[in-house]
Amino acid sequence: MLKSRGALLLLLLACLAGPALADLHLLTEDAPPTSFSRDGELHGLAVEVVRALIERTGDSGEIELLPWTRAYHLAQLEPDTAIFSTVRTPEREAKFQWVGPLLIGTTSFYSLKSRNLHFDSLQQAAESGPLAVPKQWYTFETLNARGFKNIYGVTSSKNMVTMLKHERVQLIATEDLTLKEELATGGLRPEQVQAHLPFMRSAYYIAFSLQTDAALVERWRRALDEMHQDGSFAQIFRRWLPHAELPTTTE
Repeated sequence: MLKSRGALLLLLLACLAGPALADLHLLTEDAPPTSFSRDGELHGLAVEVVRALIERTGDSGEIELLPWTRAYHLAQLEPDTAIFSTVRTPEREAKFQWVGPLLIGTTSFYSLKSRNLHFDSLQQAAESGPLAVPKQWYTFETLNARGFKNIYGVTSSKNMVTMLKHERVQLIATEDLTLKEELATGGLRPEQVQAHLPFMRSAYYIAFSLQTDAALVERWRRALDEMHQDGSFAQIFRRWLPHAELPTTTE
């Protein structure tokens, strides 16, 4: 009887203590201005939001910058692991538990303004000549699915921009959110390129592995809701992206 009462008391104390907190592995890639390394420190819009969520939930977490392919692989296999910021797509929906969105971006084609190119349809873009896109991007998958045969798959956004600068390709495809920083890696400025045909809107999330406790994921969703309600999310967002579309709800 005494043993059973002791066990009951321990169970009651555990319930009163609330949900168990976690030690999380939070993975991201080099994608300024949302996440990037400077002088050995991680910075960016998404990094700041994730740090705020760690503080609000009481969980502990290590943020690590990794190549996208490796981070995406780990985030599908390991418990208490998430990758951010990740485009939420129908193909990925069942692979993760989602918290967000953190960002909403629009993808367009871009050419050198000096080429004075004009396109009125996706078909014309598909027939325009070489188009550079990093192979690991969802944009690459989307254009392939739409039948584009002129895609030149590259290893990084820097390679993509460098090829455009030296006129090895006619077009690149990327988002408005990261355009300025991506162009800078290849020695170009926004005023040197021309936007064509916005063709895709993408919502970016924190994607937790399926092996992560669903109660923890819900705790993060509630904390992000609170950041929207008290204005702290908007404050962080506007500091990094003053003119971009502000996500106002979580899903």
